[in-house]
Amino acid sequence: MASVTKRGKRWQYSVSNYIDGVNKPIRKGGFRTKKEAQIAAAELEAKKNKGEIIIEKDIPFAEFFEKWVSTYKSSLHKNTLLRYSNSLNWIKVYFKDKPIQKITAFEYQEFLNWFGEGRSYASVEKLDKHAKACLTYAHDNGYISKNITKGRKLSASNKGKKPSEKHLNYNDSVKLYNYLINNLQHEFRNNYCLLLALVSGARFGELVGLIWNDFDFENNTININKTWDYKKQTGFEATKNEESIRVITIESNTMEKFQQLLSSTGENGDTLVFKSRTINGHSITNEGTNKKLSRILNDLGINQISPHGLRHTHASVLLYKGLTIYYVSERLGHKDIQTTLQSYTHVLDEMRERDDSKALKVFEEMNIYKNKNV
Repeated sequence: MASVTKRGKRWQYSVSNYIDGVNKPIRKGGFRTKKEAQIAAAELEAKKNKGEIIIEKDIPFAEFFEKWVSTYKSSLHKNTLLRYSNSLNWIKVYFKDKPIQKITAFEYQEFLNWFGEGRSYASVEKLDKHAKACLTYAHDNGYISKNITKGRKLSASNKGKKPSEKHLNYNDSVKLYNYLINNLQHEFRNNYCLLLALVSGARFGELVGLIWNDFDFENNTININKTWDYKKQTGFEATKNEESIRVITIESNTMEKFQQLLSSTGENGDTLVFKSRTINGHSITNEGTNKKLSRILNDLGINQISPHGLRHTHASVLLYKGLTIYYVSERLGHKDIQTTLQSYTHVLDEMRERDDSKALKVFEEMNIYKNKNV
């Protein structure tokens, strides 16, 4: 049975839910009209009758989160799943065996505040993104009566790097490009990898997953269709998402350097381009490449960034030079345009200021009577 009542200016439904003979009703409010609440209640009862929603006894938040991830997130890339696993660990540490049904909005806010001590805002944001999605699912499907994530505030004591500090500006990227392209050694592949990261914007796993057959020297392109497990060195893996499978055009100077490398080594087409110099069947490592980049940036007097920062540099430079957000998103292999917009808000804000001046100039130049006597 379902009932609908008015609370203040909004409507709320209550659906009967018997557990061990005791009614623990499922309630949800915030509906603008009585009709909206009745429809939502009817949909919930229909799902219950079909067995699509199973209202359980009290279940620990950590257990519910783990079940939710295994049910709805299992198809994600393993690196993304690892981040969900990290979130699960923190949920276990803080909430222990506390049932999801008994966590209040106040307690969830305290959880975020606790986690934010000594951590960056980005870290808190990632944990909240995972936990919020799970709790919202629990609310929408009747496991909890209130969405306890509404109104929460994210805070962190460690400011971390600003978005603008995670990539090089245009002048520094010019310095780095010229250093790399003039300091390539065939026996050391790290500089080659850094150069290609800068001019392609590819992820590190995508770069070390390249084999020589992925290079098209006639059309100056590389084919991103797989990645390499550079952490455990277990072999090839799928790309992060379908959109990550793409062909990237590369400027001719860089492609010429790689063609010279291939000619000098005579390696087979199925050989890893960025193979380890010391361990057969392994790629170069992210740690080794990061150390190499750090030394180069130090010598050039450039602020430190990570190899992944070269991906951000690539995108930021293209956006600032006026390439469309749609093209950059496609080139980076982002799942959707929203990902690109969120990642490069700082660049888009800078461009907006510049575009304001351009827009004004366009219409000022339309005034054909300016400085003329009429």
